[in-house]
Amino acid sequence: MKLAKVNIAQAFAGVDEFWSPRVGGDIGHMQLKFAKFKGEFHWHHHENEDELFLVVHGRLLMKLRAEQGGDVFVDAGEYIVVPRGVEHCPVALSDEVHCLLVEPNTTLNTGNVVNEKTVRQLKTV
Repeated sequence: MKLAKVNIAQAFAGVDEFWSPRVGGDIGHMQLKFAKFKGEFHWHHHENEDELFLVVHGRLLMKLRAEQGGDVFVDAGEYIVVPRGVEHCPVALSDEVHCLLVEPNTTLNTGNVVNEKTVRQLKTV
């Protein structure tokens, strides 16, 4: 196995669809994913998976229900962990948000909701 470094900016350049994560690497049963966000996603949750959203570019609003503490603004260089079962709705506040996601490889991008944004077979960067 040959190890190689990854340039984060070049990896994001290979992401050509919004809300469609690309796998950047496997870490045991976890995956590092590159995702670009634009506009608002939809409310959903993940029954069995926690998610980490690390904002690399832009500003993200993570909408959360009041009983979960309410909305959280996440700027470039910051991250938020959304625990399994917590309903959330990501919103790109800047024109485009680039996020690194760290989550189990079983995570469906739309969680408990299946719609036109659901991606079952992820591409790689």
